[in-house]
Amino acid sequence: MPQFGNQSLDIPQIQHGVQKDYKRLYYSEPSAALKVPITLMAGYGLIEMGQALAVNLSAAGKAGLFLPYCPTTFTGNEDDPGRAYLVANSGTTDKFVYVTMDDSYKFNVGDDLIINDNTTDAENLGAITAIDRTTDQHRAKITATTSIGGVAFTTARDAHVIVEAGTSGNNYSDCIGILEKSVHTGTGSKAEGALATLIIGNAVFYNGLLKNFDAAAKTDLTATELGQFVYIK
Repeated sequence: MPQFGNQSLDIPQIQHGVQKDYKRLYYSEPSAALKVPITLMAGYGLIEMGQALAVNLSAAGKAGLFLPYCPTTFTGNEDDPGRAYLVANSGTTDKFVYVTMDDSYKFNVGDDLIINDNTTDAENLGAITAIDRTTDQHRAKITATTSIGGVAFTTARDAHVIVEAGTSGNNYSDCIGILEKSVHTGTGSKAEGALATLIIGNAVFYNGLLKNFDAAAKTDLTATELGQFVYIK
């Protein structure tokens, strides 16, 4: 039986994909960088080398584990694995949202839930109290503690939810370091998270290899941009 990746194909065929071009993240000597071992939260799929990372700041849930940093501004077209886009508009005072089944595994009961879109200010809905994956086959319902503050978050405005990982000034996501090597955290019900290495300083990177490393992330890490290079102290 033909194989493509981890899929078994039931008819002879050729699958044309995109060649992955592996490039160097570091311009400086990798062994000189300041690095620490970390554990990434489950459900975020493949997180690529150079991804800016944040840490779960919830009071409970998976607090202390790491996850992708979310840029502070967005159009909805970014490759941002930290977000779970809503599949239905929120209510104006609801405590719940609907996301895809797979995206629901990015969250855990006890995690603090942030809701945002490209027009309305982000809101902290407090700790997740329930994740319902059984009522509907095509979507999951995430219920939090605090009601939405009177304005609906809509799919037309790219509404999404994330885990609290920063301050309100940064849309609740602060960059804390850079992922050294690509890792797979899994997707859906079989997601287990991943062990990884976080770069926190003394490194010069190729700017083009950094993912979601926006101006706010550079400020978080006191980074300096020099042409095609980025230096973090």
